[in-house]
Amino acid sequence: MRKLLLILLFLPSTTFAQQAGWGSVGQQEEKGFSWTAPLWPDFWMAWTPATLAVFVGIFSAIALIGVLEGFKYRDGIERRGVLGLTTTLGDRLFITLLGSAYIFLAWLGIVGQPVWTPLFLSIGWGVFVFWKV
Repeated sequence: MRKLLLILLFLPSTTFAQQAGWGSVGQQEEKGFSWTAPLWPDFWMAWTPATLAVFVGIFSAIALIGVLEGFKYRDGIERRGVLGLTTTLGDRLFITLLGSAYIFLAWLGIVGQPVWTPLFLSIGWGVFVFWKV
């Protein structure tokens, strides 16, 4: 009987603790989306959504150039640009990707983060290369 009275004495405090949020102490919190959180934590490589987006973009560009070269422009679109090189679509894509990598590396080495500015510089570089080179 004493145990029952003791339990009844502490019963209101447990309901107050539940209302105050102590009932979810052991439960894991829901985390929102993060560009830097790994997609597969136990995988050998840290694939984040950002790295996945970069690789999907690169392989999509290569596939698009391949389809254009294969079906629409069978002979290739060769032209001599401002650099004095005779280039095709694939050559211009390679120059764009290589130049973009150098832009990002130089920006990170000199300025650091955030990397929004070199993103826009790289897009401008790509437009210039496909337009003039």
